[in-house]
Amino acid sequence: MIEAFELSKSYDDFIAVDTVNLNVPAGTVFALLGPNGAGKTTTVRMLTSILAPTSGSARVAGYDVTRQPEQVRAHVGVLTEQHGLYERMKALEYLEFFGRVYGLGPAERKRRALSLMERFGLEDALDKRLGEYSKGMKQKLALTRAMLHNPPVLLLDEPTSAMDPQSARQVRDAVIELQRDARAFLITTHNLSEAQELAHHIAIIRRGRIIASGSFETLSQRIAGDPLMELRIVGEMNGLANDVADLVTVEASGKDWLRYRVREPQVVNPALVRRVTDLGLQILTLAPLSRTLEEVYLQIMHEDETKENANGNYR
Repeated sequence: MIEAFELSKSYDDFIAVDTVNLNVPAGTVFALLGPNGAGKTTTVRMLTSILAPTSGSARVAGYDVTRQPEQVRAHVGVLTEQHGLYERMKALEYLEFFGRVYGLGPAERKRRALSLMERFGLEDALDKRLGEYSKGMKQKLALTRAMLHNPPVLLLDEPTSAMDPQSARQVRDAVIELQRDARAFLITTHNLSEAQELAHHIAIIRRGRIIASGSFETLSQRIAGDPLMELRIVGEMNGLANDVADLVTVEASGKDWLRYRVREPQVVNPALVRRVTDLGLQILTLAPLSRTLEEVYLQIMHEDETKENANGNYR
């Protein structure tokens, strides 16, 4: 649904996006992460045919972003950082206007507008002018506008910024539900826990280049190695670390716990449980220690900065 091949954008001597490659199948949520100024918004603008790439190519919903811009725009829903709301309008007037732009019939655009506003908890604000909306309400209305024509591709720039936790949950639930209908999402966000929850695939962009790409599990293993397991028992260890040394390499241990890494937990963990039980010890818990996307992201950024400094590559 979204394909980019060596997509680049330059302004004189400044390279905003540098040979970005993307592949987002239907039914996938793809998170593009990076610091401010990394090239996320520029990439989204090229994918929506707002900006022409300097080089490379991209197709969205099967249409070329350079040669078929009208078809691209008709098949994408876009939430941008700047909403462009007409604040003297009321919500239904605003959505009616965009429904006409999208070519929806009167009954369909009203049905879609009311359904989406109810989904995002805006049904009680139909008669308010948009200038009276809070930041979070404006964000939800802008998302409603992006989804109004039921597009197969949605590109969302910070979709839950300025939202309270309940509203953000509504949006995340909507994304999860909609991707099941074979839609493709590209999301840019600074909310890394949100990206970890939603994204099937993550790309980290820095200085216009994608420096890491893969599922959270793939990126996590690249940074931290094999999963780290923690075993806790009832009572004291009594030399258990030595008793299981032929099964696992213990990295750390305490009075009633030990931690080890394992590449094949489905093979090693049952054997470890049998060994501990045979020794007459009771297992309290055995579970992987969770990593966060924030930890992985910061480590990847640090590694890239270190490599850049070592090579003397400053842009």
